Amino acid sequence: MAVTIKDVERRSVADKKGIEAGDVLLSINGNEIVDVLDYRFYQVNSRLELLIRKPDGKEKTVKIRKQEYEELGLEFDSYLMDKEHSCRNKCVFCFIDQLPKGMRDTLYFKDDDSRLSFLFGNYITLTNLTEHEISRIIKMHISPINVSVHTTNPELRCKMMNNRFAGESLDALRRFAEAGLSMNCQIVACPGINDGDELRRTLTDLKNLGVECTAVVPVGLTRYREGLYPLTPYTPETAAETLDIIEEFGDKCREECGRRRFYAADEFYIKAGRKIPEPDYYEGYPALENGVGLIALMREEVAFALEDREPDENIKRTVSTICGECVYENLLITLAQITGKFPNVKINLYKIKNDFFGGHIDVTGLITGQDLIAQLKGKELGEKLIIPSCTLRFEGDVFLDDVSLEQVEKELNIKVTVSDGSGESVVTEVLE
Repeated sequence: MAVTIKDVERRSVADKKGIEAGDVLLSINGNEIVDVLDYRFYQVNSRLELLIRKPDGKEKTVKIRKQEYEELGLEFDSYLMDKEHSCRNKCVFCFIDQLPKGMRDTLYFKDDDSRLSFLFGNYITLTNLTEHEISRIIKMHISPINVSVHTTNPELRCKMMNNRFAGESLDALRRFAEAGLSMNCQIVACPGINDGDELRRTLTDLKNLGVECTAVVPVGLTRYREGLYPLTPYTPETAAETLDIIEEFGDKCREECGRRRFYAADEFYIKAGRKIPEPDYYEGYPALENGVGLIALMREEVAFALEDREPDENIKRTVSTICGECVYENLLITLAQITGKFPNVKINLYKIKNDFFGGHIDVTGLITGQDLIAQLKGKELGEKLIIPSCTLRFEGDVFLDDVSLEQVEKELNIKVTVSDGSGESVVTEVLE
C-alpha cells in the first residue's frame, strides 16, 4: 500500500527537497507507509530516506536531514490517511443500535479503530485487529491502548458481541501486557449477564494482566429497543451489589500496589443511592471519559475557582442551567458553593427528563434540544441559560436531535451560553 500526498507545506523540509502534491509516499527508511501511525512513527528521526513515486510512475529516493520530531510538512486526504475502521460487532448493549431513525448519519457510525485509540483515546474491542496491526502496536510500543473488554469469559464475550472471534481476540490483551504496554479497559455492565461472578472473573483477569485502569459503567437503555436483545436496567439493589464488587477489587489493588485501578461510573453510586466519593478517591481522575469521577471533579473545580473570588453582595443576577435527572441532587450541592459565597446570585437548576430517548436514559450528555425547549418554556430563566457542552456535538452548535443553540434562544427568548463542563467555566458563566 501507499498514500498520495495531497499538499506540501511551503518552506517545509519536504518542500525544500522538491516533494510535490500528487507524489505517492511509499516508505520511510524502508518501512512501508500505510496510514497515519506509520507516518507519525517513522518520520520523527533526524535522518530519513523517503521512497517517492512521481505521477509519471518513476520512483525516487529523497534523503532528508532535519531536527528530531520536526514535521516533514506533508498533508494527506484525511487525517488517518485511509478510511476509518468500523465496528464488526453487534453488541447486545450497543447504544447506536438503540437510536431512532432519521438522525444525522454520523451518529450511526460505529468506530473500532486502533489508531483512534492511540490518537484520541477511543476504545476498541480488539475484534478488528489483524495480526499486522497487533504486531505494529507492539513494535511501536503504542501506549496506552484503550480496550472495551466487557468480559474475559471467551464464550460470554462472543455472545455479548455477537461475533465468533470476540473470545479469541482477547489474546491480544495478553500479548500487549507481555510487551509492557499500558492498557485502560472499559466494561459495560449488563444485569444478570456480565456482572456478579462473571464480573469478579473479569476483574481478576484484568488485575493479573496489570491493566492500568478499568472503568465499569451501567448499560444505557433507550425506548428504541424493539427486536433487540432483552436487557433490564439496574435497580438500587443490583447497582449496590455491582458497586460492592468494583470497590472490593479497587480496595485490594490499592492495598497491594498503591493504586485503585478499578472504578465504578458515577451512575452506579447514584442508582445505588450512595454518596459520591471524595476527589482523592479517584487518584487523578483516570477514567473521566467513562463518567468516573465527574461529579467529584466538578465540586473540586468549583471550590478551587471560588478561592480567588471575594464575596460580593453587589453581584445580583439570576441565571439558569440544566442537567440530566440522575445528577440533579449532586449538582444542587455543587452550585450551592457558588450561591453560598454570592448570596444575591440565584441559580435555577432544571433537570430535563429525556422524553426523546425515554427508557432509562437520564444523563446530561444525552439531553436533546426539543426536550429542553419543551420543558423550559414558561419557566423562570433569568438573564441567561447556561448549557453544558457535553450536550452538544463536537462543533458545539447543535444537540443530538439537530436542534441548534439559535433555535433554543429563539424559542425560549433567552441568551444561551455554553460551559465547557469545568468548574472554572461554570463559575465564570454564573458570575460574569
